Amino acid sequence: MRRPALYSSSQRQRPAPAGSNTDEPATPNGASQAPPEDNRTGQPQSVATRLLRHLSLHNIHLLWSVVGLLALLLAISLFSSMQPGARKLTQKDINAAVLKTLETTVLPSPAVKAYEAIIPSVVRVTGLGKPTKDKDGDEHADRSVGTGVVITDKGTILTNLHVVQGAQTIKLTFADGLESTASITGVQPENDLAVLQAHKIPDDLMAATLRSTSDLAPGDGVVAVGYPFGIGPSASSGIISGLKRSFRSPDGQQVITNLIQFDAAANPGNSGGPLVTLEGEVIGIVTAIYNPNGQRSFVGIGFAVPIENAASAAGMTPF
Repeated sequence: MRRPALYSSSQRQRPAPAGSNTDEPATPNGASQAPPEDNRTGQPQSVATRLLRHLSLHNIHLLWSVVGLLALLLAISLFSSMQPGARKLTQKDINAAVLKTLETTVLPSPAVKAYEAIIPSVVRVTGLGKPTKDKDGDEHADRSVGTGVVITDKGTILTNLHVVQGAQTIKLTFADGLESTASITGVQPENDLAVLQAHKIPDDLMAATLRSTSDLAPGDGVVAVGYPFGIGPSASSGIISGLKRSFRSPDGQQVITNLIQFDAAANPGNSGGPLVTLEGEVIGIVTAIYNPNGQRSFVGIGFAVPIENAASAAGMTPF
């Protein structure tokens, strides 16, 4: 008797051998479906057996995939651990960076910062005398030009008494160009100081910052801002040359004491203007220059009234 084939991949229909049982269930293509046999035992394979074999083969591939992935992760971890970590910044690195910045960046001078800080509070002060007629019949008015500094945002201004003394009209010009008249509200003759009140002020008027002179020392940098000979506003820089100096007026009638001596250039017209630190803080009011030759020009020695004395003329105790 002919033995049936164990396995065939062919889908073609084969004629049934003579005498075979034709009552077996047919497959869709008409072929008889016989369960495959186990090659080792010759017995038919069950569905469970075939499924377990399939899963076993599949699991082997999956296992190798997992092993490969773990090996890859391990290699990445080892590679990362061998890389050098980020180096910590040292003081030497910081110093080098700062030095590089200083070499490649142009910084404004301290005098520039001082000027920019004080200039919104600097005022041109003009004292106008009584008009008189000359021999040709033309009217002229004596005038003096000086400087003032705003010490309150209500328009209180410090200047020198000799700038406005005897003036019929006092005219102010603020930093933004606004012009106004002013009145004298206080004087301190022993320090040649006058306090003015502006009749009209800018909407955004800024008062200067006042600074104590208690810790000043010769050599400290200063800037004088004003209208020398009516030109300005002008700035000049220098240092404090001495403290607690005395000055006698050119006519010999007055001696002013406890003055700050400085060497920043000052000339007629600087009178009443601020002497400021390199931070732009007012430490004094420029009052006089030393004139051994009588030419009324700067020879290297200027004097300023300490701001404590100047503020007291306005009834202020700033410190």
